[in-house]
Amino acid sequence: MAEPAPVGRKVIYCGVCTLPPEYCEYGGTVKKCQDWLEKNHPDLYAKIWSPEALEAATASLSVEAQERAAKDAAKKAAKAEAAEQKEADKRAKSIVSIKRIERNKRKYVTAVHGLEAFGLDLKKVAKDFGKKFATGASVTKVPSGGEEIVVQGDVSAEIEEFLLEKYKEIPEDNIELVEDKKKKAAAG
Repeated sequence: MAEPAPVGRKVIYCGVCTLPPEYCEYGGTVKKCQDWLEKNHPDLYAKIWSPEALEAATASLSVEAQERAAKDAAKKAAKAEAAEQKEADKRAKSIVSIKRIERNKRKYVTAVHGLEAFGLDLKKVAKDFGKKFATGASVTKVPSGGEEIVVQGDVSAEIEEFLLEKYKEIPEDNIELVEDKKKKAAAG
């Protein structure tokens, strides 16, 4: 007798944490995962997160274990909420400064600092700047700690427009233009 051909399984992965929905509770974004699952796969949401399913999952536990599980779940949710709030506050307070620095005579470089707070990959952004403005752009370390992107030439206004156009996660109010002039030697 011939064996039946193996049949592949279709696995659904969460659009938020990329885990299978059964394991979303172990990621750090349970609430977002639940919202995504309810919107995109309501049948699977009902199977995992409905009150009946949750009750059935905890029914085999003792009363103390049920209370402990409920307390742990509440603590995890509060911790995730606090972390999310802290991240949102950090992003709201973060400033992207675009500084035009005069080197000598009419030569300028433009330094962009503060992009890492918005979760952007600085090397990728520097490459985008280099392509967009047809110039050299590199990521350099700053003495105060952290990194900045240095672009050759005076492209500060264009960089602001480019950031607002391409990277929507940066609010316009959080971008600040700074001009840094070299001090001229005193005559005499």
